Amino acid sequence: MNMKSKLFIISLLIFFCSAMEVRAQIDLKGKLRDRLDRKVDQSLDKAEESASKKKEKKNEGEEVTGQEEGSPDNSNSEKPKTPSQDVKPSLQTYSKYDFVPGDQVIFFEDYSQDNIGDFPALWYTNKGGEVQTTNLFPGKWFMMKEDGMFFFDKGFTFPENFTMEFDVIPISPEGVDAQSVGFDLNLLSTEEGDLYPSMGVPGKSGLGLSIRTYNGYHSFNGYKDASYTINGDYSKESGLLRRGEINHIAIWVQKTRFRLYMHGEKIFDIPKIFTPEHTLNQIRFYLNEESSPLFSNFRIAKAGADKRSKFMTEGKIVSYGIYFDSGKDIVKPESFGSLKEIAAILNENPDVRVKIVGHTDSDGDDAANLTLSKKRADAVKNALIKEFSIDGKRIETDGKGETQVVSPNTTAEGKAKNRRVEFLKL
Repeated sequence: MNMKSKLFIISLLIFFCSAMEVRAQIDLKGKLRDRLDRKVDQSLDKAEESASKKKEKKNEGEEVTGQEEGSPDNSNSEKPKTPSQDVKPSLQTYSKYDFVPGDQVIFFEDYSQDNIGDFPALWYTNKGGEVQTTNLFPGKWFMMKEDGMFFFDKGFTFPENFTMEFDVIPISPEGVDAQSVGFDLNLLSTEEGDLYPSMGVPGKSGLGLSIRTYNGYHSFNGYKDASYTINGDYSKESGLLRRGEINHIAIWVQKTRFRLYMHGEKIFDIPKIFTPEHTLNQIRFYLNEESSPLFSNFRIAKAGADKRSKFMTEGKIVSYGIYFDSGKDIVKPESFGSLKEIAAILNENPDVRVKIVGHTDSDGDDAANLTLSKKRADAVKNALIKEFSIDGKRIETDGKGETQVVSPNTTAEGKAKNRRVEFLKL
């Protein structure tokens, strides 16, 4: 091999070695880049996962803000511990809620006597409806069908002074995406022989209410002999009726005076709306074609007793205005008016001591009802101390469960009378 050939071969070897070194460098840089990219991706994934978990924890905390006191402690489980009952809204948010329900129950309807799918026995309609249950809320509910009118089947003679309460869940008929759902309600005095009036201004005289979810518009009107005598409205940015939730409606009538309460707020207070010479003897619900709400827990009670003098002379007050969810011992905010009344009596008589006694109906286990009644009495005591600064040394508590009935537990009305809180003068 001559010298030129040898130099050519050496040059080729040097060229290939250089190319391989460059390729190795490129591959190494590529691998380093890939590895760096994977590290960055992993870091981003971990950051996103951490943010997601924080968001989930926050959302979980928001969802259980209203958790009942006495729930199981999950501190040893994998699920984050939820906020305690302390974060519940204070009863002070209901400081203007002066509603005090009547203490003599004269009607109660929760549809417990009716079969699922049937039209309830105590009602009448020109349309249709049925008793249902839900997956979210306990008990039975009466779905009033859209575009219908609904009455008490035999009417009802209301006393001069009374309170009426009921729960409603606003929903639309299946397949209807309505902007506004709600109902119209009349309290009226019927014409003789016409117990189910269908005209726009029904009966001899009465009151008409229109309650909606859309744009917060709620109106009232009073009428006599088919002519309006007074009317008005209440408007906010959003409706007081909350879709898909239980809305508690409370009405207080004192002769000619009418008051309406919703969600802890007094909506209307009209001193002269009813005609004094006419006796109210019927209600009428009217629904538009986009509304099929669920109703339950109708409670009508005679009102007007002077609890102050009754407590001092008879030494006892029976209260039906302190509310708890079924099976729970948390005092609901709607109890503010009744608690305020009790606190006023105690403040006016600083030397008086009182025993708070809880009572239940017969539903459920006897021992559990006894424990529940004691816990409810303790909860009422704590509310009087915390919200009204009553000295706890003046208060004793006890619970009798279902052992001291005031009415047979065989009817919904009887059970409603047995669910009570008593205040005994010591």
